[in-house]
Amino acid sequence: MTRALAPLPSPQCPARPEGSRRIVLVTGPSGAGRSTAVRALEDLGFEVIDNLPLSLLPRLAKGPPLEKPLALGLDVRNRDFKAEKLAGTPQRLAEMFGEPAEILFLDASDVVLLRRFSETRRPHPLSPDGAPATGIGIERALLAPIRARADVLIDTSDLSPHDLRAAVERWFAPPGGRPLSVSLESFSYKRGLPAGLDIAMDCRFLRNPHWDERLRPLDGRDPEVAAYVEADPRFEPFLSRLRDLVLLLLPAYREEGKSHLAIGLGCTGGQHRSVMLVERLSQALAEEGWRVSKRHRELERRADAAGAARG
Repeated sequence: MTRALAPLPSPQCPARPEGSRRIVLVTGPSGAGRSTAVRALEDLGFEVIDNLPLSLLPRLAKGPPLEKPLALGLDVRNRDFKAEKLAGTPQRLAEMFGEPAEILFLDASDVVLLRRFSETRRPHPLSPDGAPATGIGIERALLAPIRARADVLIDTSDLSPHDLRAAVERWFAPPGGRPLSVSLESFSYKRGLPAGLDIAMDCRFLRNPHWDERLRPLDGRDPEVAAYVEADPRFEPFLSRLRDLVLLLLPAYREEGKSHLAIGLGCTGGQHRSVMLVERLSQALAEEGWRVSKRHRELERRADAAGAARG
């Protein structure tokens, strides 16, 4: 039975057998938002393969076992597309992988599809030299059998890309909601801000180990450097408030639809204070259950330069 969804209340996803990996076939008419839905699934942790020829499905099944849920994006541009073949694909996938498979169908009204093709000025794939309306009609007829068998149907006529992503998340987010990853990066202000930061914090007010000749060649991962910075009476209040601020913001960013948050901590040389703070903050966030990665930009540059010199 097809479950239709436009801007509806958050649904309850059907229970999955314990240990199963979700397999979702994503399709729908051109311009209805399939690419946006596929990207949303990828951000939810799905392994995504877009427009894989259906004849290659057996080779996919013979590969390594699924470690993540799988999303396959398919449309009429697929080189061996046949409606009846596509309609039977979920059953074939279930047999090949031993996991249940379902169809996510993205749809929109003809008026909206025409408007989207007009705005993008792209030809319809089934009517490259003619009117988009002709291609839309042909495509609707081809996809009718798949639409009738869809497990989840999302009408995107009145949805923005942001709304569509939220709708996909309501159906397919894992228990506990959409994952959000955090990356922490230490850097030197002398070399400028790293690209892509969402939040940058200045640590140059803390005690600087650079002025201790014994600590100067070490970095913020060294226990002696950490102890030196911790001795600053401003360190503990700063780290505590920064931790609380980030823990306050992370759920809000996740609800807004963000899948990744980049936080930079900078000091003068990017070697001592910022490195030490990244280490401590990443540990604190990981203890609260957040997915955290860390990078020390200036230490990496030093290591790369040393490797090049040795080479």
